[in-house]
Amino acid sequence: MENLKLGILGMGNIGTGLYKILQMNREKVENLLGRNVEIRKVLVRNLNKNRKIDIGKELLTTKVEDIIDDPEIDIVVELIGGINPAVDYIKRSIEKGKHVVTANKAVIATYGKELRNLADEKGVQLKYEASVAGGIPIIDTLINSLSSNDVEEIIGIINGTTNYILTQMSHSNISFENALKKAQEKGYAEADPTSDVEGYDAAFKLTILSAVAFGETISPDDISREGITKVCQEDIKYASKLDYNVKLLASAKKYNNSLELHVHPALIPKKHPLASVDNEFNALFVRGNAVGELMFYGKGAGSLPTGSAVLADIITIGKTNKMEQISDKVITNNDLKINGQGIGQYYVRLKVIDKPGVLGKIATTFGEYRISLDSVVQIGRDEKIVPLVFITHEIEKLKLDKALEVIREFSVVKEVSSILKVENL
Repeated sequence: MENLKLGILGMGNIGTGLYKILQMNREKVENLLGRNVEIRKVLVRNLNKNRKIDIGKELLTTKVEDIIDDPEIDIVVELIGGINPAVDYIKRSIEKGKHVVTANKAVIATYGKELRNLADEKGVQLKYEASVAGGIPIIDTLINSLSSNDVEEIIGIINGTTNYILTQMSHSNISFENALKKAQEKGYAEADPTSDVEGYDAAFKLTILSAVAFGETISPDDISREGITKVCQEDIKYASKLDYNVKLLASAKKYNNSLELHVHPALIPKKHPLASVDNEFNALFVRGNAVGELMFYGKGAGSLPTGSAVLADIITIGKTNKMEQISDKVITNNDLKINGQGIGQYYVRLKVIDKPGVLGKIATTFGEYRISLDSVVQIGRDEKIVPLVFITHEIEKLKLDKALEVIREFSVVKEVSSILKVENL
């Protein structure tokens, strides 16, 4: 039986998961492929590291050339992460006529179009299912299963670290700092959690989803982005009183000739399925013009879920007829105008002096900027400083910003404490 030969770049968390799944399900995988799967070489930094898997040392190498320049290797699996040197390794592998499977969101978000074009030119496949939402098969679904649809909207919880932190803040009534520490202790957050908590990770993934679903090639830096570091217990508590949960959302919505893209903490109605997605789990809400509303749910990270997505890509390539070996087609659009946060509802929390007329003065100012209010909550009485919470009807963010510039100058307003998007899905 002919072998499908793999070269793996990196044997960290995802690489270990891939190796374990291949050992667990080898018979099924090889029956699907009609051939054996052979790991020919694995690139590692340290040949003598004590690993969690039983892998022969003869398979290990510290020289990437042992993989890229090996004419026997069919598929290079890039699992080292980061942009450099990963993007160089991927390019060199494609130029050598090898298929590539990667879980690297940073590379695909930044260089995806260039790499897809190179793969098409060389007649090989580039697959990256594991780059977004771990074990949830969202990329293949958008490219293939929903190819007959005009996708209108994608909203998702696509960062498990921030979702775990917000869940702990909500369920355990603890601060952001304590929830982050708990996430780090459980291995859900890195020692430097900046990429997760500031929304960079979600922006990378939203860039990939936008290219796949809408054909838009954009930079992650062009996505309006806000992390969760400013979300506090008060916001969690007041949102709950108003029947909402707070989640970090990645949102892409198409309106006529524009595409609204942003990553932001938002209030979601408790009745919506996204509101009940807790801890490290991910979920994506997709609306197509033919299929309607779809919901995808599962583990967005972890060695086995992500390794499962990587192996699925390997199997897809292995099953493809050699005369049809081209990468998944992503239709290029680039005609849509890219916007940040546009028209929507907003949650605003102020700290004000508790005295007669304050609420009326603020509400009047909102009215002068044609901002109507859906809900108003004043919590606390007989205290000098009290919170005042508003939820607006749909408005342009620019109007809200202008109104709040005026409100900040009122002597009775001590602080504009929080502004969060409200997603009434």
